[in-house]
This record gives sequence, C-alpha cells and structure tokens, in this order.
Amino acid sequence: MTLDIDFVRAQFPAFSEPSLAGIAHFENAGGSYACGPVIERLTRFYRQRKVQPYGPADPTRLAGEEMDEARTRMAAILGVAADELSFGPSTTANTYVLAQAFRQWMKPGEAIVVTNQDHEANSGPWRRLAAEGIEIREWKMDPETGHLDPETLEDILDEKVRLVCFPHCSNVVGEINSVTEITAVAHAAGAFVCVDGVSYAPHGFADVGALGPDIYLFSAYKTYGPHQGLMVIRRALGELLPNQGHHFNGGSLYKRFTPAGPDHAQIAACAGMADYVDLLADHHGAPAGKPSKRGTFVHDAMRAREIELLQPLLDAVKARNAVRLIGPSDARVRAPTVTLALNGSPEAVNAELARRGIMAGAGDFYAGRALAGVGADADKGVLRLSFTHYTAQDDIDRLLNALDDLL
Repeated sequence: MTLDIDFVRAQFPAFSEPSLAGIAHFENAGGSYACGPVIERLTRFYRQRKVQPYGPADPTRLAGEEMDEARTRMAAILGVAADELSFGPSTTANTYVLAQAFRQWMKPGEAIVVTNQDHEANSGPWRRLAAEGIEIREWKMDPETGHLDPETLEDILDEKVRLVCFPHCSNVVGEINSVTEITAVAHAAGAFVCVDGVSYAPHGFADVGALGPDIYLFSAYKTYGPHQGLMVIRRALGELLPNQGHHFNGGSLYKRFTPAGPDHAQIAACAGMADYVDLLADHHGAPAGKPSKRGTFVHDAMRAREIELLQPLLDAVKARNAVRLIGPSDARVRAPTVTLALNGSPEAVNAELARRGIMAGAGDFYAGRALAGVGADADKGVLRLSFTHYTAQDDIDRLLNALDDLL
C-alpha cells in the first residue's frame, strides 16, 4: 500500500505555515511536528475546558471525558487495557518514578540489566539504584555494529535479575531491536522487561500487547502530539510494584505511577494522535476492526514509506571515507535516524545545513554511553539526520545534494 503523502502532509499545519516554508525538517528524532487534530483538541481544551475536570457541570464533565478518551483510545491502539496506560510529564520523569518503585520493591543483591545502547533516560535512573545495593549489569552492544545480540543477554541472566531494560531502537544506532525475542529471553529467566520506545514510536505505534513487554514508554511530542510521556505498565507488574501516587489513588492502576498532577489539556490533546491514526487508516482503506489492528495497518504504511526514502540516504553516506555511518546500512532493519561520525566538526556541518534550510542535529543526544560503546567520540558528537513518514521526496533530494557538497 502506497502512502498518500499529499494527504499526510495536509494533516500537519506546519507544512502550510509561512514561517516554516523552505525548511526541511531532519531533526524529527528530537521532536516531530504536531498533527492538526492534536492542535485542534489542545486549543479547544484551553478555550472551552480549562477547568477542574470530572465535575457535574458541562465544561468540567467534558474535560474529564476528553482526558479519558485519550487514554482509552491510545491504549486500544497499543493493544492494552485502558488502565494500563498512564500519562506523565515526560518519559524521563516516568522512568524515574518507575525506578523508585523498583527501588522499594527489590532487595539488595538483586539485579537490573541495562544496555550501553540506551538514551540516558532509560539508563541513568536504573543505574543510580546501585547506590541502594541493587546490582546493575550492562548488556553491551557489538562495538563495531552497535547490534544488541539476544544470545549475549542470556549470558548475564540468572535468578537474581528482576528487570531487563533496553530500547526498541537507539536514538543514535537506529537498529530496530527484536522486542518479542528479547522479551521472551528475559521472561524465561524470570525477569520483567522495560522497553524504551521513544525513538521507535514516531515511525508507527507498536502493538505492545502483542510484543509482550511489561513496560513500554514513549513521548507524545515525538509522535505528533503534545509534550507528554506515555507509559504502559501491564497489570501483573503494576499491581505488584508499590504505589508512587497519592495513597488514596493506590487502587487505580493508571494513577499509581503518576505522583505529579497531570496536565489535563495535553492529556486530552493526545486523543488527536488517535484521530490521526484513524484518518490515515480510513483514507488508505483499512478495514474496520480492533484499533490495534488498524494501528498496525498505519504503522506498516509508515514504515514502507520510510524505508523507501531511507535506503538512498544510507547508500549515499555508507561508503564515504570521511564519514562513519553508525548502525546498519539496511533500511529494513533500522529507523530513519541516521547518525554520522565525521572527521570534521559535526556542529560546523550542521550549521551549514541550517544555512541551506535543512534542520538537522549535532551533539551527543544524551546518548554518550552509546556513542562511546561504538567507539565514537561522545565529546565531539555526531551529526544526526532523522525523518518520518511525512518527509517529502524533495526534502530528501535537498539533503542528498547538500551532503554531496559538505561531506
């Protein structure tokens, strides 16, 4: 199925915004444009519903209903129960809260596995538990390829391991990890699984229920929505961990791990992400049925579009002597997040791209451990070029021409 790119781009006000005309967005890994339904819902909430939700009067009743709609519909797309999805201020904050729950639940000497492929948000909070007597074991990626091999995970699992944390894909390596396979290995050893989906979710929402992890986290501001963190915690684990919210909310699964007051408007606006999935599904002929199946239909269409655009970019950079492509060169096994270690200055190249109307990124992207793990200079940083399904072919052509000149 071919994605109708004109229809897709029509759903994003940014592409008709005069101030953004002539700018090609290649730093989507840092944040995507918001889709129209999200902006409309957020605006409506602030205009009509900016009151304490869940009361009997119409404005407050409707505010609560819109918040519940966002959780119910997004959970259905993710293939989980509505109360297994929580909203928090960010994925970093959500992970920190989870780490505190595990700190209280685990005993000294028990272990958590982390990787050196992760963004700091899904690594640092767990690593800090070493100060509480929790053993931290690092599952290392291949220093040449950046690949996380499930067989090497088996070597560090034993009866002490309570949790295995890894990314669906790294924000600098880009390779898509086999969540189902890795989860099965961890579960067979008696460990729970926490997956950081921040860098994967912009390329299609995962059917978390089918994949099988116990925790799955991602950020709405990278999936065309507001600045919220979405966190799936499956019931068996969520009811086992200590409550981190107000004591009177301990009986509500989706409130147990949200100690801060929720951002009512942004939660309600997250229903716009479900609206966008439905718009794409209906326009491209997806049959009616389970939201998770329709979400998978849209996911697959997004990925097919991205693979088509990504392979020429990988081909253009992988053979250059002055450039090292980090991660695989096969578009079918990686997200369209292309990280380049350069002989020269990444910041200088990024500045020149900006002068040409190309918005990219340079730095370590809070992934210093991952860059060091593949032998890149984390202090120097890297150039990162990232896009999504809404990127136009003309933008890819502009980028390739600019890289020809600059690299």
